[in-house]
Amino acid sequence: MAQGLVELRSIDVVPDEERHGTAFSQFTLWLGANLQITAVVTGALAVVFGGDVVWSIAGLVLGNLLGGAVMALHSAQGPKLGLPQMIQSRAQFGVRGAVVPLLLVILMYVGFFASGSVLAGQAVGELTHTGDTTGIVVFALVTAVTATVGYRVIHALGRVASVVCAVAFVYLGVRLLDHADVSALLDNAHFSLPMFLLAVSLSASWQLAFGPYVADYSRYLPRTTSTRATFWWTLSGSALGSQWSMTFGVLVAATAGEKFLANQVGYVVGLGGTGLIASFLYFVIALGKLTVNVLNTYGGFMSMVTSISGFRGQRVLSQRGRALYIALIMVAGTAVALLGKDSFLTSFKDFLLFLLTFFTPWSAINLVDYYLISKERYDIPALADPGGRYGAWRWDALVVYGVGLLAQLPFLVTHFYTGPLVEPLGGADISWIVGLVVPAAAYRAVARRHRDGGGQTGEGAEPSTKRGASPTVSEASAS
Repeated sequence: MAQGLVELRSIDVVPDEERHGTAFSQFTLWLGANLQITAVVTGALAVVFGGDVVWSIAGLVLGNLLGGAVMALHSAQGPKLGLPQMIQSRAQFGVRGAVVPLLLVILMYVGFFASGSVLAGQAVGELTHTGDTTGIVVFALVTAVTATVGYRVIHALGRVASVVCAVAFVYLGVRLLDHADVSALLDNAHFSLPMFLLAVSLSASWQLAFGPYVADYSRYLPRTTSTRATFWWTLSGSALGSQWSMTFGVLVAATAGEKFLANQVGYVVGLGGTGLIASFLYFVIALGKLTVNVLNTYGGFMSMVTSISGFRGQRVLSQRGRALYIALIMVAGTAVALLGKDSFLTSFKDFLLFLLTFFTPWSAINLVDYYLISKERYDIPALADPGGRYGAWRWDALVVYGVGLLAQLPFLVTHFYTGPLVEPLGGADISWIVGLVVPAAAYRAVARRHRDGGGQTGEGAEPSTKRGASPTVSEASAS
């Protein structure tokens, strides 16, 4: 069935007749979303805060693979359910209880929109000769329009960005190697566990932060799409793109020092050349940031709708409502960008680790529920019914989430707080590991007791006889 360019659906399930595309689309989208300047800065932070080149790169690889695997497991949920990522949280936390992690997710989207706009605004300002502030505003407006058009243009943007940004990064890499004494950088390798784990945490948090919206961009894939294919194409695109950018960031920070810290965008573009080449590189920076900022804006409006609709009983959203939610994300993100653009590096590092603290417990609970408890089967209509199978509030799951947050605090390292068990570990931050393991084990224990075998429906399962029973997943998708 032919579909228009402007997307009509939001939090409602995507029917089978509207499904399209292949799992390879996840590779191009996530490659393009990660070949960008903020990922470069993330890699650079590993060196800026004390790491060497060799062990920083090794730590970033490990974090990208571990965090990317968790993120890709979320992506594989999209084709099966045909739903945005965070609405699935209603199955774990209740139709209204899901608002707790959702509020934090919305904060994440605004934060990433803001941090991306700071760097993209520098590029747009140079291209238009108008300055950073105007560049930030112009970039925000383009982002909002693109997100309003929706799913199809987002994937098209990802395909373009994956090619254009890859070409640019190859060129920049060659230029960097011409300037850098790589052998000297590689010889200066001194392992430090805290710095190694900082690098792991930076890249893992980068990947885990995609988890709350990654299924938004796989939910239109045909239901028959292989789970393994979706997983591997998502992981390979995201891990390759981010590691490529972060490795470049490590080498830039190690060779440029204060020159890079003073003006990240200006230094990277200057590395490539002047004139038309510089203009092209400014365009590439803006394009890469546009790709990922559209994801942040699109995911942000999805999360806002999911939060409010849980209380209003809303199942669909008008195009006017869609535009309003997107405008709210844009305005909030732009305001934060304008206020925080002068203290970007330190703020961004703390923001990444802050996100990691709040989203690892959510990821652990969501994945345990979907793959081990629900066995990939959800009663989709019940996700909109506070009186149905999943209830309005799942207090046991919310308590587990809170326990997961608190369990991380003794191991957390940020600019404004350091946990009491950090020093005995040599300054290493292992909070994200604790944040995955503790809530995963605790949620599995309480969820298996809560769902005694009669509460699951879906493809291949019998409909429930409990109050609020709804059609199976396949029936809901066909309606």
